[in-house]
Amino acid sequence: MAVDYLVIVVYLAGMLAMGWWGMRRARSKSEFLVASRRLGPAMYSGTMAAIVLGGASTIGGVGLGYQYGLSGAWMVFTIGLGLLVLSVFFSARIARLKVYTVSEMLDLRYGGGRAGVISGVVMWAYTLMLAVTSTIAYATIFDVLFDINRTLAIVLGGSIVVAYSTLGGMWSITLTDMVQFVVKTIGVLLLLLPIAVVKAGGFAAMKAELPTGYFDPLGIGGETIFTYVLIYTFGMLIGQDIWQRVFTARSDRTARWGGTVAGTYCLAYALAGAVIGTAARVLYPKLGSADDAFATIVKEELPVGVRGLVLAAALAAVMSTSSGALIACATVANNDIWSRLRGIGKGAPPDDHDEVKGNRAFILLMGLAVIATAIAIDNVVEALTVAYNLLVGGLLVPILGGLVWKRGTVYGALASVATGGLAVTVLMATHGILANEPVYYGLLASLAAYAIVSLATPATDAAVLAAWRERLAGGSPELASEPVPASQ
Repeated sequence: MAVDYLVIVVYLAGMLAMGWWGMRRARSKSEFLVASRRLGPAMYSGTMAAIVLGGASTIGGVGLGYQYGLSGAWMVFTIGLGLLVLSVFFSARIARLKVYTVSEMLDLRYGGGRAGVISGVVMWAYTLMLAVTSTIAYATIFDVLFDINRTLAIVLGGSIVVAYSTLGGMWSITLTDMVQFVVKTIGVLLLLLPIAVVKAGGFAAMKAELPTGYFDPLGIGGETIFTYVLIYTFGMLIGQDIWQRVFTARSDRTARWGGTVAGTYCLAYALAGAVIGTAARVLYPKLGSADDAFATIVKEELPVGVRGLVLAAALAAVMSTSSGALIACATVANNDIWSRLRGIGKGAPPDDHDEVKGNRAFILLMGLAVIATAIAIDNVVEALTVAYNLLVGGLLVPILGGLVWKRGTVYGALASVATGGLAVTVLMATHGILANEPVYYGLLASLAAYAIVSLATPATDAAVLAAWRERLAGGSPELASEPVPASQ
């Protein structure tokens, strides 16, 4: 194991070094939060794939493969599908807005700043829980590596992510994500996948050993697949963590084609995880938990050195999602909640140094909150479900409605967020967090409230819509994050 330890230690040290290097480049708000909006296709594709393929996609994806066979790929597959839809149909318009948060987009579209406040709270809750789920996953990886207890594992992994994210912001996260993308590709796709299949005797032996249902593409169930589409495909369209990566693209073309490449990569990663899990089922048919499949096959079947690299790949998957969710959470907390409470924007905007200093402080603060919450919660699936139910149920309709329906109004958006968010919360409390009803009925309630209230209230002011169309067309320069005021 000494070689494995060395691989991991070198990897973690490299992450911290990149955080230090990124700190030298993050001198303005744009550099710190969106990497100066300068990423080209290769770096954009790698970092986008890295953030969406986290611990749930890697450890959880293998676990689903262990439990359901090839149809276990559907969760990660719907993530890739969502990224493809976002990239092809929406990313160019999103990139042209030149904003920092989803709530700022809502302010621009609806005017007055009212829609952004409540949406900021919902988005903050989503990004916080997303960061928590990734941080919890450190416990599994460090337990295999160092046999340390859960709390220490979370503190160790979480502290490294908080450190490099706080130092360099999006530049540090982008650099580390590119390394994580390469490590993940080598570790999971090029090493673990073929080794797992060979150890299980090849596909013919796997088919002979397991029930036919393990090779049924729809074996996981149509209702489950539909729920995955609602939660993950739609969630990819509106999450602050995803949009903040779109904001880093240097052009419309980069956002569209770079995202398409990343989405296609996700589809391949989904299938790889399911095949690895299926192979693990052949090798270890009586594991206590499906989520143990990844760690077990890595620990028992891989040679020294390779094992360290694959565990580094799992760590990379967790860290990429965790850091992306963390900076998104801090950006929303500072720009959409705290700045509004303090009344920022009424006077002269703060200088770049103060902006970077403030955002850096919020990353540190949110990072500490994420670590503390992760220690208190031990169910990754429930935390992730809460995050995506709130996001989709509360924000999908007003965000996509604002992009495609000009008759939507600020009152319709407010009613949609409030109704959908309340419905999801109540239904999770009454039907259970993992039930399908919260997202189903929450989304329907949000859609009904948006349409009815929008049609019953005056249309959005023409001046606001004109400014919105100009920004969508790329005709306005980047502003200091102030919403377009509603005309009097």
